[in-house]
Order: sequence, then C-alpha cells, then structure tokens
Amino acid sequence: MKFLLSQSLILSLLFLKIGFAQNKTIVSDLENLTLNIGQLFKPVSTVVLSDGTTGDCKRIIYYNKKGVFSSAKSITFDRSEGTLKANEPGTHEIVAVCIDSQGKRLSKTFYVNVNYPKVKEIKVSINEKNVYEGNYIKLIYEITDELNNKRIVDYWNYENASKYFSKVDVSLKSSNEKVKIDESNNILALEEGNSTIVVLFDGVSASIDLKIKKNPVAKLNLESDVFNARSGDVINFKAIAYGKNNNKLENLPIEFSFTGKSFDKSNSASGLILEDGRFVGDVPGKYIISARIGNISSSKIVNIFPRNVKREISNVGRGVVNDRHTSDFWIFEGIDGGDYGVTGTWGADGTAFFWDVSDPSNLKKIDSIQVDARTVNDVKVSQDGKICVISREGASNRKNGMIIIDVSNPRDVKIISEYTKNLTGGVHNVFIDNNHIYALSNGERYYIINVDDPAKPYEVGMFELKKEGQSIHDVWIEDGIAYSSNWRDGVYLVDVGNGIAGGSPSNPVSFGNYSYDSGANHATFPFKSKSTGKFYTILGDEIFPNGVNPNGTNETAGFLHFVDFSDLNNPVEVARYELPGHGSHNYWIKDDILYVAMYSGGLRVVDISGDLLGDLYKQDREIGYLLTGSPNGYIPNDTMVWGAQLYKGHVFYSDFNTGLGAAKVSSNKPDNSKTNQYIN
Repeated sequence: MKFLLSQSLILSLLFLKIGFAQNKTIVSDLENLTLNIGQLFKPVSTVVLSDGTTGDCKRIIYYNKKGVFSSAKSITFDRSEGTLKANEPGTHEIVAVCIDSQGKRLSKTFYVNVNYPKVKEIKVSINEKNVYEGNYIKLIYEITDELNNKRIVDYWNYENASKYFSKVDVSLKSSNEKVKIDESNNILALEEGNSTIVVLFDGVSASIDLKIKKNPVAKLNLESDVFNARSGDVINFKAIAYGKNNNKLENLPIEFSFTGKSFDKSNSASGLILEDGRFVGDVPGKYIISARIGNISSSKIVNIFPRNVKREISNVGRGVVNDRHTSDFWIFEGIDGGDYGVTGTWGADGTAFFWDVSDPSNLKKIDSIQVDARTVNDVKVSQDGKICVISREGASNRKNGMIIIDVSNPRDVKIISEYTKNLTGGVHNVFIDNNHIYALSNGERYYIINVDDPAKPYEVGMFELKKEGQSIHDVWIEDGIAYSSNWRDGVYLVDVGNGIAGGSPSNPVSFGNYSYDSGANHATFPFKSKSTGKFYTILGDEIFPNGVNPNGTNETAGFLHFVDFSDLNNPVEVARYELPGHGSHNYWIKDDILYVAMYSGGLRVVDISGDLLGDLYKQDREIGYLLTGSPNGYIPNDTMVWGAQLYKGHVFYSDFNTGLGAAKVSSNKPDNSKTNQYIN
C-alpha cells in the first residue's frame, strides 16, 4: 500500500511538473524600453518555459498595436534588418509574435516609451478675455520642441496635459499674492490688480501677465424651465448676471457645478454638467445646480426621477446552428412577399445558410450554399430581395473576394458570379446599395462594384485614406453617404451619391471625420433623432483584451460613442453606451431605440430619445436585455451576440455560438415573479 501511494504521488508530481513546464511566455529586451525619436533598436526576444528553459521559436515578428487590428507609424519596423524605429513620442504597445516550428503562435505585448524631444520654447495664454477676482485661471501652453513640432496643451484637460507633464514637471510662480497657486498648479485670482505667472518646464521658462479685474457682478440668477425630470433627461440651465445698477452683463466666465443626494440610500448621486449649463442626472435623487462668477453664485434644486422604460424582452424562436460558429446575418423580404434570412459562418467550411423567418417562433433552415472559404463573415441582400452577396476569407486558392447569389427563390439559391479583382487579400465586410456593392479589401480600403448585371460585375470606384498603416473594418451606406469605420482613424463620411460633396460611386468624396483615442472604431451607424432632429454617428468599438478564443468564453470590451455631427465641421462626442464587463459589436436603430449586440452581454435594447448626454447606461435608459446562449449551442450556454436587426416588429439576432434568433419587446414591464426562485 505504501508503495502504491508513493508511486501515485510520484506520478502526480511528474504530471504537475510536465503540465507546469508547458506554460511559456516571451521574454524580450523590449520590456521597459525607452527610446528617443529617430532611434533604431534591434530587439532580442525568446520563448521561456516555466522551468527556465528556452522554448521553440522558429520565427519572431513585431508589430505596433494602436487600437485594435490596426497598424500605426509611431514605431515602424524593418523586417529585413529586424529593427524598429521610434517616430513619435509617447507610450506605444509593441506586440512580439513567436511562430514555432509547427506554425503555432505565441504573443505578448510590451510597452515601449519614446521620449518627447527637449522643449525649445513655451508660450502661455488663457482663453478668457477677462479675469475676475474669485475665478480660476485656465492656462494653455503652446510647446515647441527641438524638432520644431508644436503642441497645444490645455492644462485643465487631464488626458491632454498628462501626456506631456505631470504635477511635478511644471513649476508655477506668481509675482505677488494677488493669485493663489495650489499644489496641483491650479491658479485662483484673489484680488484686483496685476500679477505675472512664471512657468518653468523642462528647463525652459515663459511668463504671462494677468490683469485681474474687480468682479462686476452684483447678482446672478440661475434659470431653467424644468424642476422635475427623469434620469437621462437633459436640462438646460442659463445664468444671467446683473451689475450694481441691475444692468445685464454679457460674456462673463461662468462656472457650473452640482451636488446631489440619491433617493436610494445605498446609492450615490451621479450626473454631468457642461460649461454651457447643460445638466443630466444619472441616478434618481435631489440635485443642487450652481453657477458661479467669482464670489457671486446662484443655485437651483431639481428632482430627478426614475426613467421607467423597462419592458419585458422574450426569446420568440431560434434557428440553432451547433456544428460551427455563426457570423453576420441579414433579414429581408423576398420577391414572393415572404420573410427570409441569411447567416454566415466563421472559421469553418465557407457555408452560408438561408432561412424562412415568416414565423419568428419557427425559424426554418431552407437552403445552404458552400464556397471556397473558411469564413463567410458578412452577408447582405439587395433592397429588391433579388441578390445576396457574401464575403470570403481563407479561400484555399487565396483568391477570396465575394460571391453574388440569386435569392429570388430563397429555397433554391444559386451562385450567379464570383468577383475577386483587387479582393484577394480577403473580404471582411460588404454592403449593397442599389446597384453597387461596397467590398472591403484586405482590411485597407473598399472597392465599389457595379452589379447592374450581377453576372458581370465590374469595378467603378475605390476609397482609401491614403495613409501609412491605414485600416478599415466596415462600411455602411445610407442616403448616398458611406460611413467608413477606419479603426484608429475613426469614421469617415464619404459622399457616394448624396451630392453633399459632389461624390458618386465612381468618385467617392470624403467630407467629414471623427476619431477617438482607443483607435477601435469597428462599426458606424448614422442616427437622426426623431425627438430632437439632431444628427449623430454612433461609433462602436471592438476590443478583445486577451485575443479571440474560438473554443471558449471570450472577454470583450469597448462601447458605443455618440457623436453629434449636426455641424459637419465640428463633430462633438456627447454620450456613450457602455455595458460594464462586456464589449460592443453590431447594432441597429429605429424610432429612437437602439438594438445592440453586446457580445457576451447579450442583446440589449436602449432608449435613445431626447437629447443625449453622458453615460446612457448609468441613466437607466436600458429597456431590457436577452442572454442568447443555448444549451444546444456550438459552445453551450455561452452568449456571444454578433448582430441585431429590427424587422417587422421582431428583433432578430445572430449569436456566434448559437445561430439565428428572434426576440420580441413587449409593452409590459418585466415579470419579476421568478426573482430569487430556483428554476427546475
């Protein structure tokens, strides 16, 4: 017995050691590397096992990751020499990828810091025309470095300022006590008179002369037409200043702020107020809104009540696909008046399925088609319901491209033509608009193909950014405008027939752009609010922090950015929909309601009526949600919603692990009868 136990123990220890030894990582001198602009560096990286021995690494490559799936020029690589070159200052993510003798990959991200060039000159200014006693002074820095690059830094914008200097980097001194400078370098004007602020940064100094005026305000009135509102409603406050003679004073620097107390004792008040006096309360409670000019202030109380938009959302029917992953889908009305759908497949054998969805409670698979591909990522159907286009990636002959299919009889679909010119690098997404197909090529640009005769498609135009490292994920066409989602370069609005910029399918013309820091712009949906008339583009992120795992649960991140594009020359990001712990994918909007696939967060339905400002999730605008995982799924009970589409009163969706589904948003409030009950 002792022998058996000893042998068992030895075997267990051996097993643990073997299993432990399989853990491996990349060790590189990229770790904590700091470079100067223009400097070349040849990294040395190896694979190291848990026991300290060196692992298999036949070839190692590097790329600069900025945002998601996009290259960038801040650090460039000479693959023939094995060197990298620092081109732009800041902290950059460099990914090392080891490819072993069996073709398997192991990767690790390293953070490489590139020093900012030494400062040559600083100029200091302020935005305010007048500085009054009692007001904080907001400094703006224009920094010129030794390479003659100029940067504008707003010290009150933390994200902007922190890229260049921290609290200890900048030294501020005043010529007298008419201003007060605190430990965080905030400057408060104390009394009337003249003062000089001296700035010292990176060994270079600058100064600004301030003329502090006596506060002319004797009285300040804060006005608003709203005293009671719902969470998420935007309230417009206006502050009117009066002088000693009761005369109105204009163009004064007004500072707005708020405090609040939640009605729920276990919660805290939350909201947002802008410099123009717009306020939104996230959490029901009592809020005190204040306006201040120097030592003169005024306040007003508003009550924020629950939004009360929750509704029951139920799963109506499923078309389960449990032998492979499902990708995108499209629901359409056939020429026979019936309702149909098409779904793609991911990482499999190039199959697309066709469905009868006339009865959403009984989704029927009616046909399929298989093409030379591993992935049919995207599928679209023409407005007249006659042709379908599917994208191809991973073709055995590497031609990829797209396939045009006759769906005039969805029960007997037939391939009309194959189109591969300029598309051999793989087509990730496509879009049909009238008689043209917009097809992404190799994740860099899109080609515009005329399909007046689907059997003889031909190229008429192409759009690209003409930037080094350009990347594109998606294009969506509406009213003759193409909304091109270009990862780190954000959305581009392109005239392809609208006429706003003289564009056409054969002459696409860009006329608007908005980008944001994460660099993860994956999809864009245009939205004109029915309730306000404002025009937005909603930009969705796609982020997989730990990469894509096709065989298990994935961690996702990112959110939807609401950008007010009412002024095409000055788009402003005003709101977000972010579901904590889950990332966004594709979405649909109809009648001021957002239907969004939040990957592992399920299908979410969100009220986006009225003015939009701040964090829409916190504001309880969510109408409801549905977790779409199925015990019969390809990965059982693992929700991973890919897309959503509202069609004839039902919300159809595709789930990466489950297939096609249909849901219904009820007019009833949620049924909470099963709360805290055991489900048999």
